[in-house]
Amino acid sequence: MHHYTLQQKSFLLLLALVTIGFGWILAPFAGAVFWGVVLAILFAPLNRWLLRKTNNKPNLAAFLTLLSIVVMVILPLSLVAVSLVDQAASIYEMVRSGDLSVGTYFKKIMAALPQWAVNLLERFDLSTLSKLQQKMTEGASQVSQTVARQAIHVGSYTVDLMVSMCIMLYLLYFLLRDGQALAARIKGAVPLSRKYKQRLFNNFTAVTRATVKGNILVAIAQGALGGLIFWFLDVQAPVLWAVVMAFLSLLPAVGAALVWAPVAIYFLATGSIWEGVVLSAFGVVVIGLVDNILRPILVGKDTKMPDYVVLLSTVGGMALFGLNGFVIGPVVAALFIAAWDLFASASEFHTD
Repeated sequence: MHHYTLQQKSFLLLLALVTIGFGWILAPFAGAVFWGVVLAILFAPLNRWLLRKTNNKPNLAAFLTLLSIVVMVILPLSLVAVSLVDQAASIYEMVRSGDLSVGTYFKKIMAALPQWAVNLLERFDLSTLSKLQQKMTEGASQVSQTVARQAIHVGSYTVDLMVSMCIMLYLLYFLLRDGQALAARIKGAVPLSRKYKQRLFNNFTAVTRATVKGNILVAIAQGALGGLIFWFLDVQAPVLWAVVMAFLSLLPAVGAALVWAPVAIYFLATGSIWEGVVLSAFGVVVIGLVDNILRPILVGKDTKMPDYVVLLSTVGGMALFGLNGFVIGPVVAALFIAAWDLFASASEFHTD
């Protein structure tokens, strides 16, 4: 059994303390650092291709890659954010002025319920039917106003967002330029044999790239399709609902249906039959197939994880880490599987 000297123990303690301290310093910009690393991994192939095309000029290749990220990712997101805030402000103003009454919608649905549904509610308590309607109306109004108000408040965080964006882009440039050397130094510092380190790092890179690429492509596809059908059916604020569906689609299996399904039910309950049928068919056949077909291909195939593990790790990661969790969850799950697979197959970890 190996015994550490006092000097070695002191150095390990110092190493742990300065690592924790450095992490504490970076904590306020954890999101910017995290997405800088993720984008560097995602666009590393493009950076390597540009490096070859520029005759091995790392500064120029990193700059061109960063410019491509700004054009392909940052600018489209900024345009969508502007439209989102504008439509959210319009919805909030309509709710506040009474032009858009959530309570009216609920009353129409309650009035359109068939007799068997009314009888089912009466079995619980006839006198609570109006109270239930009142609570649902008040709750829905509060939720809608809160969502709209929070969307409006995005503008008040412009300075913080800009600072984080600048830090992310600044860090991203150096990660693109020096990423391979930095990855090599990290690999060298990990106290494992070369083959195990290579396997774990390859797994980490593949899962991160597949998770971000797959989930974001699925989210964009479902959000765009949902916004398109909402625009076609003349639903108010289609961009707002498209963004909401895109975010919800990060949750596998349920996702965008949390938005389009209630709208379809409302159409059917209020007599807009063809709108309800079209939206239901489009949601199940088109939007649903995007999730059922593309997600396993883009996420599960590259990560080599079962669909249920991808689902549980994504939902659990988002519950713990928010939006960042849709990447962190599957990455941790993949490293968990890879580490235990290495442990099970490595003879040096076992004794007869």
